[in-house]
Amino acid sequence: MVTIYDIAKKANVSPMTVSRVINNSPSIKESTRLKVEQVIRELEYVPNKQARSLTSKETRLVSLVIPDISNPFFTNIARGAEDKALQLGYQLILGNTDENQDKEEKYVKMLMSTGVDGVLIAPTGDGSAANLKKLTKRRIPFVYVDRTVPAVPADSVTGDNPATIKGLVQHLTALGHTRIAMINGPGSISIAREREQAFEEALKLSGLTPQPMYTLGTHFKKDSLSEIVTGLQAIPKQAFPTAILAANNFIGVNTLRALHELQLRVPEDVAVACFDDPDIIPDYNPFLTVANQPAYDMGFLGMQLLIERIQGTAPIATRRIVLPAEIIVRRSTVRE
Repeated sequence: MVTIYDIAKKANVSPMTVSRVINNSPSIKESTRLKVEQVIRELEYVPNKQARSLTSKETRLVSLVIPDISNPFFTNIARGAEDKALQLGYQLILGNTDENQDKEEKYVKMLMSTGVDGVLIAPTGDGSAANLKKLTKRRIPFVYVDRTVPAVPADSVTGDNPATIKGLVQHLTALGHTRIAMINGPGSISIAREREQAFEEALKLSGLTPQPMYTLGTHFKKDSLSEIVTGLQAIPKQAFPTAILAANNFIGVNTLRALHELQLRVPEDVAVACFDDPDIIPDYNPFLTVANQPAYDMGFLGMQLLIERIQGTAPIATRRIVLPAEIIVRRSTVRE
């Protein structure tokens, strides 16, 4: 196995100089750095990460913890985060919590024992505060992506939920809809609260009065169909909504299925729009009207903020990046 002593001997420098080159020390002359790096390539030397972490106190490992890797939205966040991490010389550990706080806690404990330099996280909900405080106590930087926990301030990259909801409601009211329902996730998740509040405000701006029966609750996972069917069946037929806004892509797809079970046509009987495209690779004839959030950019920018925290180049004050969504109108809201 090649060691730094082998490199030092061939490059005619001290082992300390080799170590400084490997750890990107700014005190090394450029000519010396180039010479040592050339020898490293020739000998195909692979640095021992554990040894490096002992001297630099960095593992060059970061983690992304997300609620549902099967959701294309979070898949794209992961791609952006990984691309940025690799670009800056870090390796990414992925954790998938399945919207489960206990599983999230296990990941946090594992990451602390692994010695990651920082964590980019979409928390399971407000209950994640206890897990995040563990990271704070260990002085492990973390950054929020998509979701936040107000009780534990940190840098964040999120979507512009108020503007997106307003745009979707305006699209539906412009088509003549006055009975608009929203199917949302749990109120313990920041984005669900933001979207519900924005929904009520958008209705009022359009001259409509929010009705409690038009705000239905479920969860953000794939298996929300039965809850959606039950919720829609509870609405009197004479007051049934003519348009439904779904708070994520899985809810949007299951809303289509629920309406089919209730023998209602989309968009002839009920128009449907949702957050985030359910298809990673859209087919030639996509159906759902969506508010397409820049998930890749969320992951990419979130990782950038995290690594700045790790490297000590970030400002003391927490930073908040809010990214707009693109509303893509398709056949689920507009009749051909």
